[in-house]
Amino acid sequence: MSTTEINVPIREAGATASTKLRLGSLTALVIGSMVGSGVFSLPQNMAAGAGPLAILIGWAITAVGMLALVFVYQSLAVRRPELDAGPYAYAKAGFGPFVGFNSAWGYWISAWVGNVSYAVIVFSALSYFFPAFGDGNTWQAVLGASILLWIIHFLILAGIRQAAIVNTIVTVAKIAPVVLFVGIVAVAFKLNVWTLDFTGLGNASLGTIAAQVKSTMLVTLWVFIGIEGASVFSARAERRKDIATATVLGFFTCLALYALVSLLSLGILSQPDLAALKNPSMAGVLEAVVGPWGAALINLALVVSVVGAFLSWTLLAAEVPHVAGKDGTMPKFFGRESERGVPSTSLLITNLLVQAFLVITLFAQSTYQALFYIASAAILVPYIFSGAFAAKLAWTGESYASGERRTGALFAGVLATIYGLWLVYAAGPAYLFMCAILYAPGIIFYVWARREGNQRIFHPVEAIIAVALVAVALLAVYEMWTGAVSAL
Repeated sequence: MSTTEINVPIREAGATASTKLRLGSLTALVIGSMVGSGVFSLPQNMAAGAGPLAILIGWAITAVGMLALVFVYQSLAVRRPELDAGPYAYAKAGFGPFVGFNSAWGYWISAWVGNVSYAVIVFSALSYFFPAFGDGNTWQAVLGASILLWIIHFLILAGIRQAAIVNTIVTVAKIAPVVLFVGIVAVAFKLNVWTLDFTGLGNASLGTIAAQVKSTMLVTLWVFIGIEGASVFSARAERRKDIATATVLGFFTCLALYALVSLLSLGILSQPDLAALKNPSMAGVLEAVVGPWGAALINLALVVSVVGAFLSWTLLAAEVPHVAGKDGTMPKFFGRESERGVPSTSLLITNLLVQAFLVITLFAQSTYQALFYIASAAILVPYIFSGAFAAKLAWTGESYASGERRTGALFAGVLATIYGLWLVYAAGPAYLFMCAILYAPGIIFYVWARREGNQRIFHPVEAIIAVALVAVALLAVYEMWTGAVSAL
């Protein structure tokens, strides 16, 4: 999940000439918006269900699918610049208010569940120094995470935005240790370890190559969540055409870092050893090469990075329903602001949900990996419909000049949509059921918002979708109650 550092107030309209950004600065901003906590746990997360061959294939699929999504958001930003309320606006414009609402709802779920995972991974990292925090889901860890959550809450209420110094520290804390890790592990890499069970078929628990590839999909999606945020910097670009170049350069830079972290680790420790590591697993890999100071470095870097990210994503998680409340997609009370311009109601509701899930992690012993799987699955709705909307515009020619070529945009939109649907399949029933349970209550808020606007609640197709969603959610509750499908 990305950690989008916001150097200016959230609602800033543009930038002055003195703050215009060139290609190098834009590329750095794109990279900074994508690299988050996920990279620190990639070795274990990827090796938990796959061997080297399947991980290679997984990164190849992700490269194609996410690049298509990059092109989709670039295209939509140009074709429909008036739709600036987030990815859900594309779903709403292309497929109606109910689909648009569910995209907003899913994006919000992904954001605040992602924040829960941040809290868990912070205290999992701190357990290297204070063992009582365990995997980030002990009562001590939940208490510490709760204190951190509400400190951030009241800082935001006070009108605090990230200062440049905080942004700099967070960025360096994220990038420098990752680059150092890649350099050290590349030197220590052992080909005989990497090829020991290259296909992973020697470990029956991993299953077939196809099953292994599926297991990597939500992990690779997680580390690229926020890729759509790159367009936020377009108003600050010296030349708008640099946005596309910076996005592609940033994407491939992050892809290279992510792939190297996960693949090089398999040349240090075998797949079973990596799978058994505690997260953040980069710490365990580096410790195997250089000793305890390597683990201490990675754990400290992660804590600094994620605490800063926690602030950024608390702002983002509150902003999504706030904007949706102001444009009528969600109930109006989500759009309320404090005297300082802070989305106070949305912030409170968001953080109460984070707090509730923190308590659930204590009783369900939920791990960082389980939480980011849910966050990744939840964001698939806005991603799929963004791709579908881009394909629809290219197919119909809407927003295109007469005779303008549309083949590339159509291909990117279709490919991004297929990639999103493949991820739905790869997620598996357990996480899709959990998402259904989280999505279904949103229908109440959708009906609320439509009545506030004196608008027709459901069209026939929307009513069918709503009934189906509730049915799946009820089935999910039943399956979890009977133990047929595990919960968190």
